[in-house]
Amino acid sequence: MRTATRGHSLRRAAYLTAAVGALYAVLFLVSLWLISSEPGPKASDAELEAFYQSDAPRRLILVGLYVMPFAGMAFIWFTVALRMWMRGSSRREDLLLSNVQFVSGILFVALLFASAGAAAATAASVEFTSAPVDAVVARQLPSMSNTLLFVFAMRMAAMFAFTTSNIGRNAGILPAWFVLIGFAVGLFLLLSATFSQFLVLVFPAWVLALSAILFLRARRIPADAVIQQSEPAAPPV
Repeated sequence: MRTATRGHSLRRAAYLTAAVGALYAVLFLVSLWLISSEPGPKASDAELEAFYQSDAPRRLILVGLYVMPFAGMAFIWFTVALRMWMRGSSRREDLLLSNVQFVSGILFVALLFASAGAAAATAASVEFTSAPVDAVVARQLPSMSNTLLFVFAMRMAAMFAFTTSNIGRNAGILPAWFVLIGFAVGLFLLLSATFSQFLVLVFPAWVLALSAILFLRARRIPADAVIQQSEPAAPPV
């Protein structure tokens, strides 16, 4: 038997969700901008060697690499805080959607890390081991990074958008127009077959919009509203 106990403030959970969601979007965009400063696959061997042998451009990529873990950590906080807020705002939790949302969020972060690592591997090799620049590898690793990001990570982002929109619709905690946008974003990320940087901007923009909605709704949540938690009742004596 389980009994309900008072839990965390629902308003605080909503504010936390909005804050870490916005933080993820900003950090991710900064990291992506820095890492994407490397030459494209069509650059000549001489251009690739000159870029990676130059201290400032190479170190900008490494700065972006070290920013990405903080973006990933912010997204993990966002995922957990969002689950708390949605659980506290709905009368009945859909365990299937909730678990798919959580797993897709974790896989999304893992793929972001792998993509960033592949993109910055040549810069890190030159910076920390003084290894010579291999033009073939310097082209292949960014291509691998793009494959992980555009093909795999964006599909996990699509699943996250789908499940979040479904949970928000079923619980009546997201406006109908934003639920439709969430479905459209998920469908776009799921079906797009492009390596255009525009595709990567769609998901953080959606997270920013979701964070703004949560922030506005948090102001209307009663101060004494809490997320009910359950704990095992004491066994009978």
